[in-house]
Amino acid sequence: MSPEEVVPYREEYDPYERPSFTIGVEEEYMVLDPHTLDLRSHIGMELLSRGRMLLHEHVKPELHASIVEIGTGVCRTIQEVRFELTKIRSIVAHLARRNGLLIAAASTHPFARWQEQEIYPDERYLGIVEDMQILARSLLIFGLHIHIGIENRETQIQLMNVMRYFLPHVLAISTNSPFWMGMNTGLKSYRSKLFERFPRTALPDFFSSWAEFENYVRLLIRTGCIDNGKKIWWDIRPHPFFPTLEIRICDLPMRIEETVAIAALCQAIAAKLFSLYQKNMSFRVYRRSLIMENKWRAVRYGIDGKLIDFGKQREFPARMLIRELLEFVDDVVDELGSRKEIEYIHEILEMGTGADRQLRVWRETGSLEAVVRYIHEESTRGLFQDVTPFLGELQLPQEPV
Repeated sequence: MSPEEVVPYREEYDPYERPSFTIGVEEEYMVLDPHTLDLRSHIGMELLSRGRMLLHEHVKPELHASIVEIGTGVCRTIQEVRFELTKIRSIVAHLARRNGLLIAAASTHPFARWQEQEIYPDERYLGIVEDMQILARSLLIFGLHIHIGIENRETQIQLMNVMRYFLPHVLAISTNSPFWMGMNTGLKSYRSKLFERFPRTALPDFFSSWAEFENYVRLLIRTGCIDNGKKIWWDIRPHPFFPTLEIRICDLPMRIEETVAIAALCQAIAAKLFSLYQKNMSFRVYRRSLIMENKWRAVRYGIDGKLIDFGKQREFPARMLIRELLEFVDDVVDELGSRKEIEYIHEILEMGTGADRQLRVWRETGSLEAVVRYIHEESTRGLFQDVTPFLGELQLPQEPV
């Protein structure tokens, strides 16, 4: 079951009926050579085939053959998300070691070159390369997608309109891609700018209703722009086939605790905004062009910069506005059972995001190899050391062969 398959979509859902707010998480991992710490293709190795035997649809290839994508099952609580992510990442790390490889979680590799990467031989990915050409070949990035179960399509659209405002805050917390092909880019989330070269990316416009959004998608299909709604790659979108709102703006954090905290925050924002919507109230809706100003600030500075409070028409330190966001959702957190997980965001604000910590290691060592080694260590922090209980009948050996 994919993360989107939360509840079968039914037209008759009451827009004011409380959504399930289930959570599904997808992460894309780097596959590394343990000696050079460069990216390495897994084609021809057992990493993917064994992973599919063990995890079924929870592991799959991505556009580049040095990427492995994983997805949790449908999670009713944030504690289930933590367990699922820890289990899946532990198994994938174990299978990588068996193949003489490592995995790591960040949104760009500090020095790998996209020109040297193989494209995974899948019809879908080859079609994207044929369509997008160099834009696809150079899209060597690793993402985090969070699915929130919202069964009514009209509710999805109304919440998406308002949630856009908070996405730069969420991106700032997740920033983890400061390096690109051996260079310090000067940006905390270079992945964001790489991905924005694709069409139908960044923040969506305001849609007055599900019908207006649906007409937009049908127009794109009818005019040959896309063949289905999955080729709308916005920072937040209604999933085209299943009843979830998908948040796609984040960089991939290193630590599982970071991913869990960000997923919990996204769930809490959706729940808080629904509680207002249910009372015929809402947070103010701002133009895309204004919110994009905050997205740029998050891309450039992460949590070290300033974001704009458009209600007050003033800029404030990002950390301050993120703490205000945590206060804004505080009254729904206990009902969701996610207080402990969301509180980890305060730790991120203190220790720095993945981008901040990567830059710290680089300044201390002058070595991008040391940065990659640090990313790997952080990515495997807290994993299950013994994956035997999850191997079932396969009985794979614990050590590399």
